Parts: sequence; C-alpha cells; structure tokens
Amino acid sequence: MSTLNFRRNTNNFVSGSYDKLIIIWQVYSNNQWYCQQKLNGHSNWILCLLLNNNDDLIISESEDNTIKFWIKQNQWVCQQTITYHTGIVFSLSLNDQQSKVISFSDDYQILLDRKWNVIQKIKVDKYGLRLCFINDNQFIFQSFCQEQMQIYEMDNKTKQYRRMNEITIKCGSNFDHYSFPQQYVKSKCLLVNKNGKSVNLMRKKENGDFIIEKSIEFDDQRIYGQLGQDREYLITWDNKSKEIQIRKCKER
Repeated sequence: MSTLNFRRNTNNFVSGSYDKLIIIWQVYSNNQWYCQQKLNGHSNWILCLLLNNNDDLIISESEDNTIKFWIKQNQWVCQQTITYHTGIVFSLSLNDQQSKVISFSDDYQILLDRKWNVIQKIKVDKYGLRLCFINDNQFIFQSFCQEQMQIYEMDNKTKQYRRMNEITIKCGSNFDHYSFPQQYVKSKCLLVNKNGKSVNLMRKKENGDFIIEKSIEFDDQRIYGQLGQDREYLITWDNKSKEIQIRKCKER
C-alpha cells in the first residue's frame, strides 16, 4: 500500500497501492474491513489519492503519468483521465471551493485544472514533490531538498498564477521521499510542510506571511504522516525509529 485516505462522511477508506489498484474498504458490524470495490484503471502504481469534501469524487495520480477522476454512481467509475503530464505525477491539491486541482510532475510542470480542464501550465526550474492550495488564490510549492518554499498567487488582471515570494525553511537532507503530502488547515492557519528530514509546522499570519512555529527533525527522510481529522494531533512514522509518534498541537 502506498497511500490511504479515510472518507469524511462514511465509515470506510480508500487505498492505493503498488499493484496499480485503488480499493474502497468498508467496515462491517464485526469490525472487520472488507473490499467494497476495486478501481482498475491505472497502468502503474498509485502515488497519491485525493477525496473531495462530499466524498463523491476521488482523484488519483500514478507513475503512469496520468491523473484520473472517479465519481460515485451505483459504483465508482472513471469520469475523466488527464494525460498532459509527460512525467510521473507526484503531488495533487484541491482548492477551497473544490473547483480547481493543481498537480506537479517530474516533467517540471505545475498544471492547474478547472472542472477538469487545464487552464494554466507553469514551468519551474527546480524539481519538487509537494504543493498545496492555501486558498483559492494562493498555493505553495516545495522544491526538492531546497531550504526555500515558493508561494504562488493569482494575478487579479490576468487570472494566472505566478511566483510571488519564497520562505526559508529547514530540510536537513540532500534526498527526499514522495511520502507525506503538504497539508494546510484553514481553521488554524497551519501549514504542515515535510522537507527532507524535517517536518515544519508553519503559521500563516494576518499579513499573509508564514512563520515557523516548530521544526521536527528526524534521522531519516522516509517519513509518513499527517494531521488527524480533528486537527489536534500530528501522526508520523519514520523508517529510522520504526515508531508511530503522536504529537498534540498546543494553541498559543
């Protein structure tokens, strides 16, 4: 298994794996998990899955260079496949309104899709594994093992995104792993940024600046984790300690 997402409104979860399959899992009365449906559409292993807020859309990305949109009817079916990337797609993010998705691939391109047609291509000069929307007009891109995080904002006149600023963050490594997507929690103005061996917890201020509140240093770059659904706990696993570690967020 390479990626897993719990659905918000139902008692099941979605997994993607190296066997090229996406599986919908459901729990029954005996507290056992069973395969409800297998989605077989990608020709290589699954790297990332996104679920929308209504739990009726799954967006998947794969090492086959494609992004697929799956919708819920009687069963889950593939509604659309995007093939604009010419390299492996590593990262996906949905905006607040659930109307746009951004993706990054090792073809050094960021694609922005609206319902789900490509509306902008951004060529970058550095490879990266992570990006995420902050709001409908702003997103973050993390270059590979660089101690700078780039901020892109929409130009009000052209309605196109362009790079506006860079923020210095910690990395601690010259290699990284695609696991642990960036995560922004709007209610707490909190950005969780994994970069190399560091997990940087950053707060967005009222003036739009980001400040690092805490950097957690690990001994290995292979770190998996995210904030829990209640946004109170950060859950991580790293390849060095082989431990699941749970940290509680303390509000200032």
